[in-house]
Amino acid sequence: MNIMLFPLLFIILAFFISTFLAYYFIQPNNILLIIDKPNARSLHTAPIPLMGGLAILTGLFLTTILINQYYLVLSYLDWIGISFLMIAIVSFIDDCKPISASCRLLVHLTASYLFLSQTDFWLTYLSLPDTIWILPSFLNISISILFIVWMINLYNFMDGMDGFAGGMAIFGFGSYAILGLITGHSTFMIFNLVIIGAVAGFLVFNFPPAKIFMGDLGSSSLGFFAAIFSLWAHHEDIFPFWIALLIFSPFIIDSTLTLLQRILRNEKFWQAHKSHYYQRLVQIGWGHKRTVLWEYILMAMCSISAIISYFLPVYAQWILLISWIFIYLWLIYIVNYLEKQSERPLTKVGGFKKPLKQAIKAKAF
Repeated sequence: MNIMLFPLLFIILAFFISTFLAYYFIQPNNILLIIDKPNARSLHTAPIPLMGGLAILTGLFLTTILINQYYLVLSYLDWIGISFLMIAIVSFIDDCKPISASCRLLVHLTASYLFLSQTDFWLTYLSLPDTIWILPSFLNISISILFIVWMINLYNFMDGMDGFAGGMAIFGFGSYAILGLITGHSTFMIFNLVIIGAVAGFLVFNFPPAKIFMGDLGSSSLGFFAAIFSLWAHHEDIFPFWIALLIFSPFIIDSTLTLLQRILRNEKFWQAHKSHYYQRLVQIGWGHKRTVLWEYILMAMCSISAIISYFLPVYAQWILLISWIFIYLWLIYIVNYLEKQSERPLTKVGGFKKPLKQAIKAKAF
C-alpha cells in the first residue's frame, strides 16, 4: 500500500469530522450554543457561534487516537495531551464565562513547564544561518517556557478576523509538514497534516463572511501546537528554530509590535482591542475578505521563503532574512500611510470627493 495513503485518509477523516461538527455548532438548536456577541472591540457586527475550536480539536483528537493505535506511536503523546488538556479546559471556561488574565497565565505557565520537563524539548540554543548561541540552563528554561506561553497568547490575540487564524494554521503547519517530508521525519509530517485537515474543515464555515469562530479554545490550542511543534523540530534537528519563526512571522511580528506599542502608551495591554495591523486595515475600509486574502499572500510568501531557505547556502539565507526585515518595515509603513490617508478630511470638488489638499490645489488653478 502506498506510504502516503494512510496520511491522506487521516487528513480526510479529520477534515470531515471538523466540518460536520462546525456545521452542527452553527445550528441554533445545538447543545453547545455559545455566542460571541459584538462589542466595542469587535470587528464583527452580528452574534456568531463560538465553538469552532471544539470542532477542530475533536477532529484532531479522534484522528490522532486512530493514528496512535493503528499506524504509528508517538512516545510523548501522553504529555502533549495532558498539557494541551490543561490549556483547553481553561480556554473553554473562558469562552463560556471570561476569567482573569492571571488565572489563564498561571495555567499556561504550568502546562508549558510540564510539557517541557517531560519531553526535554528545551530551547537549548538560538541560531541564525551558520551561527549558534548556546544558552545557559536558566535561560533555556525561561525562554522555552515564555515562547510557548507567548505563542498561545499571540495566536489568541490574532484571532480577530474571519478566516485569519485558520489560514495561518493551514500555511504554518502545512510548511512544517513539507519540511518534515523533505527531511524524512514522517511522524512530524503526519501530525502536522492532521492539524491541517481539522482546521480546513472549520475554515469552510469561518472564511469571510464567518458563520462560526474558533474561540479561545481553538486559538489557544493552535498557538500551543505551533509552539511545541517548533520546539520538536528544534529538538530533532528537523529544521532550525529561525525557520519556524519566519513561517509564523505574520502573527509574531504583528502581535509583538502591537503589544510593545500598547505598553509604551501605558495601555492595559492584556485587554482586548482593535489596534493590530490587520484590524486597522479592516477598519479603514478593506473589510475582512480583502484583508485576509492579502494576509494569505504574506503567509504564503513566508512559507515559500522558509522552505526554499532550507536548500540555500548560508549567504543566501542571510540575504533572505535581511530582505524580510525590510519587507516588514515596508508593510508597517504602508499600513500607517493607508490609515493616515483614510483619516484625511474629504470635500467635494467637481462632483467628486477629494482630500482637502487636492481640493485646495484644484481651486487654486
